[in-house]
Amino acid sequence: MDFDVIMIGSGHSTWHAAVALTQLGKHVAIVEKDLVGGTCTNYGCDAKIALDGPFQLKEQLARFQGNGVDNVPTINWPDLMNYKHQVIDQFAPAMTGLFTKMGIQMTTGSAKLTDAHTVSVAGKDYTSEYIVLGTGQRPATLNIPGDEYIHDSREFLDLSDMPERLVFIGAGIIAMEFASMAASMGKDVHIVEFSDKALAPFNQDYVARLQKKLEQQGVHFHFGEAVSAVSKTATGLTVTTKSGLTIDTDYILGATGRVANVEGLGLEALGIEASRRGIKVNDHLQTAVPNIFASGDVIDKPQAKLTPVAIFESNYIASVIAGQTAPISYPAIPSVVFTMPRLAQVGVSIDTAKAHPDDYRIQVLKYGEQATFEFKRALDAEATLVFDKDGYLVGASLYADDGEETINLLTMLINGRYTAGMLQQQIFAFPSAASGIIDTLSILLPR
Repeated sequence: MDFDVIMIGSGHSTWHAAVALTQLGKHVAIVEKDLVGGTCTNYGCDAKIALDGPFQLKEQLARFQGNGVDNVPTINWPDLMNYKHQVIDQFAPAMTGLFTKMGIQMTTGSAKLTDAHTVSVAGKDYTSEYIVLGTGQRPATLNIPGDEYIHDSREFLDLSDMPERLVFIGAGIIAMEFASMAASMGKDVHIVEFSDKALAPFNQDYVARLQKKLEQQGVHFHFGEAVSAVSKTATGLTVTTKSGLTIDTDYILGATGRVANVEGLGLEALGIEASRRGIKVNDHLQTAVPNIFASGDVIDKPQAKLTPVAIFESNYIASVIAGQTAPISYPAIPSVVFTMPRLAQVGVSIDTAKAHPDDYRIQVLKYGEQATFEFKRALDAEATLVFDKDGYLVGASLYADDGEETINLLTMLINGRYTAGMLQQQIFAFPSAASGIIDTLSILLPR
């Protein structure tokens, strides 16, 4: 064999395994047809967070207006975009150099499996004992008249200036995050959603609260509407729905979901089952061909398709190739919507807890009101906690400016099955957001 392992795709779903296996002495290759590092690193979550910081600071400063802050700054999008490029654009070449220095062979091009151990790239065949498919997902597209005027998230994250009028098709995580940014800048924002709600997987009490806040900022929500056409006009674009609704705008973002990148890989000829949802795998992340694994967002799975899940799977596959035999076991997985404020959740959902009152207890914690200064005057910060019959924390939902940090703390408590006594054996920095949450949980958790 030319290699011990060939990774198809260079995102988080593969490169963590590539590094780990290289350190174990394996001969590893990575095949990538786009930017090294994949979607998250180059034009996904990292790029979004690089732009997000000033918006979060602006939100925090606004809460102190009249209490030490006189003027809340405005966002200069062109300068902010230049900053994003300074931060993000260096990642792909830096990662390429690092992997090459480690001894990982980097190959550019589209890969196709020609048999269970052979990968063809640009007319050249490479053989390998193991193959890992980490080709990720791409935005779903609408097949309607004028679809050429609809942009995707990658293009939005490269906008040289923020348009004055925007339409977001879809009300999922991507649309809500970007709409939150545009609304903060005072832009005219419309969200058109086919279903009757936004952010369906999240706590709808908190979604409604976020929606009301966005509406107060001028965002218009149109539920139960299916976009049927886009047309160019003398002053911009017009979005038309099947019901006859028309919206004049300057920019349209399609955020109607994502589909797995499974085409052109040669999967069908090898008997590997795949669809728009992804590649079928077993509990060792093996496809129907045992030496071929799938990792990350390209897997057809019930778990959330998130970067940390892809990292977890990548590390797991490395351990299996290195000799581990146990099936994969996922811990509780946190999810965050990076709006202002954040929505976050982990573990047993609020809907599940409400549907099974004999099995779970729900506790609402208005910690923004109770610890005003610790949470920087975020008076509406709130957590809905789920406890099982034995009193252990098993789920949480947050509406909070610091939601991404607090949910990480709660995830550790859930996965660790923490008791009050275990918490009391720890010392946390004070005053801090974490210490306020811990103090409350010390009362609520079992002894």
